[in-house]
Amino acid sequence: MTVDLGRVRLFGAVVRPLTAFLRLEAASGILLLGCAAVAFLWANLDPHSYRSVFDYRLLVGGADAAASFTLRQLINDGLMTVFFFVVGMEIKRELVIGELNTLPKAILPAVAAIGGMVVPAGIYLAFNWTGPGRGGWGIPMATDIAFCVGILTLLKDRVPPALIVFITALAIFDDIGGILVIAFFYGHGLNLLALLGAAGLALILFAMNRAYVVHGFAYAVIGAALWYALHSGGIHATIAGVVLGLMIPVRPPRSSREVLRELAEHVAALDKKPADEDLAGAEILAIEEKLEDLQAPVPRFVHLLHPFVAFFIMPIFALANSGVSLRGAGVSSLVAPIALGTAAGLFVGKQLGIFGLTILAVKLRLAPMPGNASPAKLFGASIVAGVGFTVALFIAGLAFPDAAELLDQAKVGILLGSLAAGLVGLLILRLTRSSRPKKPINPDT
Repeated sequence: MTVDLGRVRLFGAVVRPLTAFLRLEAASGILLLGCAAVAFLWANLDPHSYRSVFDYRLLVGGADAAASFTLRQLINDGLMTVFFFVVGMEIKRELVIGELNTLPKAILPAVAAIGGMVVPAGIYLAFNWTGPGRGGWGIPMATDIAFCVGILTLLKDRVPPALIVFITALAIFDDIGGILVIAFFYGHGLNLLALLGAAGLALILFAMNRAYVVHGFAYAVIGAALWYALHSGGIHATIAGVVLGLMIPVRPPRSSREVLRELAEHVAALDKKPADEDLAGAEILAIEEKLEDLQAPVPRFVHLLHPFVAFFIMPIFALANSGVSLRGAGVSSLVAPIALGTAAGLFVGKQLGIFGLTILAVKLRLAPMPGNASPAKLFGASIVAGVGFTVALFIAGLAFPDAAELLDQAKVGILLGSLAAGLVGLLILRLTRSSRPKKPINPDT
């Protein structure tokens, strides 16, 4: 049997980035879980020190130009903007050149994501249609990609790679839905003048994209101004990160064949020089510049920022927001409508919405089943998608900014619903058959 080495290399080039991404997300999910556990224990063992650390007030500037904010606000409004910037870039990459760049590829995860957002929100509202918790309907809509991919990666012998890609794509659409919910439903009093300024800055970013500006500093300056404009305009400022991410160029400035051809010609010209003559710095720099033309800004920025987001921003966000003290709370807090609605939305709503609409779309032949997975595997993965953590906690903080008791109830629901979804989904997938092909039996052994 002959092996086509070209095809092997091509397959490796396609699979390696995905494998690295999944490995990074799995490790990030484990660290995220550890930080959430530490926050929960800290808030229950010494709630005063937990609150005092993250409510510590910082002061920047002086006189009339001073800005005051807590450490938690710095994390939630500042560092999370970088998180949403990376999310915005990943969304754009998937929509332009990734798994969602055609309608047939995008339709199934999009339909599943709609089910996974609408049904949980409906279940939450069934518990909270009247009462102070009604505004938290967006909390159980979120799927945490780090936790989900981490769990599915642990079961890679039971879960087809195509099903992992499907859940990842679903989480991308889930992020889009969460971003829209944050932008339109969890802002505060709108300032039209500031929003007009934000629109003007967005147009500048669009012009930079069309002009193929690649310098990160230029985007950072306009992005910071956009953050301030949105903050002043009444839309949550972290949306600036998403807008900025969507405006970064995702394709390289020139075709790879053209660049490689010029590089080959340049190297051939250098090779004709005498062997004892060293290459000048300008000649080496010219090679580096040609190589830079092979990589677009989005992959470069994601490569630089993703580890920082995965291993610093998300864990510290979990540490600052997962601490909920159960001291004196009693059973009444655990069965409060907000806690029950959130937990049921994540655990029950996600699996019903995702599994139900996915099966319906497959039956209607809108798209094939991902990886030819069995209904049991799809059901298990749908339950795992109910692990909503980072964005769920973020929306909870926006829904109940001045109601600590209601926020704690939402956090309890997030923790209980996510824990149930993770454990039950893990168990169901563990009980399914292995997805790895059986090795042929060698009669000579």
